[in-house]
Amino acid sequence: MTRNVQASEPAPAFNPLNTRVWANGRHQVRCVRVIQETWDVRTFCFNAEQSIMFFFKPGQFVTLELEIEGEQVLRSYTISSSPSVPYSFSITVKRVPGGRVSNWLHDNLKQHDELAVHGPVGNFNCIDHTAEKMLFLSGGVGITPLMSMARWYFDTNADVDMAFVHSARTPNDIIFHRELEHMCSRVTNFNLSVICERIELGQAWNGYRGYLDKAKMDMVVPDFMQRRIFCCGPTPYMKAIRHLLLEAGFDMDYYHEESFGETPEQVTQDALEQAEVAVREAEDKKDEATYTVEFTGSGMSVQMSPDETVHAAASRLGLSIPKACGVGICGTCKVLKLSGEVDIQHNGGITDEDLADGYILSCCSTPRSDLTIEG
Repeated sequence: MTRNVQASEPAPAFNPLNTRVWANGRHQVRCVRVIQETWDVRTFCFNAEQSIMFFFKPGQFVTLELEIEGEQVLRSYTISSSPSVPYSFSITVKRVPGGRVSNWLHDNLKQHDELAVHGPVGNFNCIDHTAEKMLFLSGGVGITPLMSMARWYFDTNADVDMAFVHSARTPNDIIFHRELEHMCSRVTNFNLSVICERIELGQAWNGYRGYLDKAKMDMVVPDFMQRRIFCCGPTPYMKAIRHLLLEAGFDMDYYHEESFGETPEQVTQDALEQAEVAVREAEDKKDEATYTVEFTGSGMSVQMSPDETVHAAASRLGLSIPKACGVGICGTCKVLKLSGEVDIQHNGGITDEDLADGYILSCCSTPRSDLTIEG
């Protein structure tokens, strides 16, 4: 049935999304999910309590600001997620022998924990270096920036011919294996090859074995000389790749690599300066007005600042209020305000009738007085 719209009918009004866009600097984020990728690799997913669209260039990295045994520690990790999923970002971390930060993350960082991140930064990305044909070469956990690039191209239906060659120690060490196979099965412009160094007792593997050499390269990506290449992995792996390409006469202007290890000195210095500014700002805010929010169901209360959301205050108390979009669209986080005043910056996720009855969306409501919340 077709509805005839009269010219005199007013056009529907749409409110712009009340959200911020990520920019290089210091940001407070919360861990919202921990995913076990392999036996020694985990993905940590983050979002911001007051929603931020995490736009970045696939391949870039962030620097985590942590406190380990009373000492401030900064460490950089590549973003493994894609900016096509903009309201969160993820890092994927491998536990390594003697790895102070990576092992601490595995042993200590859990859902609902908060930390500060700096970034995003990095010249190793597929936005500044484009091509119609790409070759992604990864070794071990070096897959993370290349996975971000592949996810971006896949999610945006980009007309880019992608060849993805990943090297792992054993079949049990293949990171993102199912997702890579899924992408390969869904589109014709994504070709996947996985090479396992060795096969241990009880493991089944029908793919390539050993190391990536010229013979295997010719088999899996016969046109590699015509592609822009992004490479990331352990130092010996990248050294071998460079040697292979130079021997083949590859134009190294089309070769890009990213090593992982200590945080770059300039990034560390910038992060330290940003952290010092944050400390000074926190000291300055001590004199600002604070409000008390009480949750009647639990009998718990907490002090909150004028720019903190009700949802964030509840989370600090360990109270779980369901939340989906985080930007006031879905209405999942609706709660009943029994007393007090809030500033609610929603995006259509609550009706005028609900507002009149005292309901608010906890994800986008900040206090203007002491509050009493049902629940």
